[in-house]
Amino acid sequence: MTERDIIIGIDAGTSVIKAVAFGLSGKQLGEASVPNRYDSGANGAATQGMDRTWADCAYAIQSLGEKISDLPKRTAALAVTAQGDGTWLVGRNNRPVADAWLWLDARAAETTRDLASKDIDVERFLATGTALNTCQQGAQMAHMHRHCADLLDRAESAMHCKDWLYLNLTGVRATDPSEASFTFGDFRTRRYSDLVIDALELKSRSHLLPDILDGSHQTHPLTAQAASETGLLAGTPVSLGYVDMVMTALGAGVYTGTPGAACSTIGSTGVHMRAVRDSDINLRGNSGYVICLPADHMVTQVQTNMAATLNIDWALRMAADLMSETGHPHDYADLVARIDGWLARSEPGQILYHPYISEAGERGPIVNANARAGFIGLSSGHRFPDLIRAVVESLGMAARDCYGAMDQLPLELRLTGGAARSRALRSILAASIGAPVRVSAREEAGAAGCAMMAAVAIGAYPDMESCVSEWVTPLLGDAEAPEPDLQVTYSKLYPAYAQARQSLEPVWDRLADHREGADAKDDASKSTQGGS
Repeated sequence: MTERDIIIGIDAGTSVIKAVAFGLSGKQLGEASVPNRYDSGANGAATQGMDRTWADCAYAIQSLGEKISDLPKRTAALAVTAQGDGTWLVGRNNRPVADAWLWLDARAAETTRDLASKDIDVERFLATGTALNTCQQGAQMAHMHRHCADLLDRAESAMHCKDWLYLNLTGVRATDPSEASFTFGDFRTRRYSDLVIDALELKSRSHLLPDILDGSHQTHPLTAQAASETGLLAGTPVSLGYVDMVMTALGAGVYTGTPGAACSTIGSTGVHMRAVRDSDINLRGNSGYVICLPADHMVTQVQTNMAATLNIDWALRMAADLMSETGHPHDYADLVARIDGWLARSEPGQILYHPYISEAGERGPIVNANARAGFIGLSSGHRFPDLIRAVVESLGMAARDCYGAMDQLPLELRLTGGAARSRALRSILAASIGAPVRVSAREEAGAAGCAMMAAVAIGAYPDMESCVSEWVTPLLGDAEAPEPDLQVTYSKLYPAYAQARQSLEPVWDRLADHREGADAKDDASKSTQGGS
């Protein structure tokens, strides 16, 4: 009989869906991926086809089976995590009501501002530990309730991306303690909160909230239909992971018992978090998240940037577009390879850039849908390498800004995400935070995090702590200390960065009013032309 010695972790991100095979002791054995895609629309809409997402997930698992011999018979368990926030509505016969609203969707901005201005929002924040933001399911459902109620009327369950995939894998409608508590509940009890639901004005829609399931304690069997579509065996245990942010951090080293350690994921977005006991959380201001870990009374305190490397992508694509206009097209990958050279040809700390390039604004450590990116301090002597350096340095400033909103700056920073491979960026982050950085050799941290939950659920480990000691700690690289001169430069630069961010808020709001006025005028003009 073939030994069941593999756990498959599924990580369904915004841009790619990955299926990764791990041995029971945590060794990565292989992976397969499928590009993901979403659609953009009017008023900041960002949607994704639900059936397409499931089909891509199933195909990724099938593709993994082509790379790993006897995968179906060897699979001891399957676990799934995915992009967080957003709203994936399911109706009759477990069919999608409409395309999912993603975390990138900005349509709920007005409703979010209104709800956040009410007195009860203070109590909601104290329960969830999470500031209300346009990307969240609670804000999106509140907006739907006000402006497109038919969507909710046709729904039977409101899910997140991983919940939708879990439904297709097992036939079970459920969500996990992490997304349930920071959206509709209390992170201390890991249950839904009537107060929070009332604060979102969704009491009449509370029947749409699925049961809460902890995938480190409970699994459900893979259905025959899902087995047919994925190539795995029916009955294989399936674990519902927590949201991808905390799964990635778990796999990368946020929870190893090291005092003062924190973890940042520098990808399209920036996620900055530290692990603490739920009783030790000190909620400051009104921003960030508190997200449960799959460990008793442990949570992560989180601040997230809407855009991290998306800012670099924007700058490089601007350069590529300009060169193409002159008849000299450049490959985007070639430009990425030039970044370290541009950084070497520029002086640190000469220009400020706020990395708020997302149309949804910013959510950490400020929550402002009107926030926008911009350069400060340009002069005629500056050239493109100086602009690129400012953009890259802004990721360090943004991380410092986010950790500053928590109780203390990290004593050690663990890094994950594609940008962590850049030594220049690691140096900038270490100097900005003022702490050594370590990079995990773990290639697929998000998939590993949810696979670890499955490993505990099936009894391969007695608890998460023992799993972490074998899957995570040995893979942490050597500490890279901050460069003293660079640390001094950035410690002097950061106060200007923070002061400028605070001063620009009314400017962003005025620009938003201007854009709305221009859009309204344009709509009126089109209406007049259409009627003539």
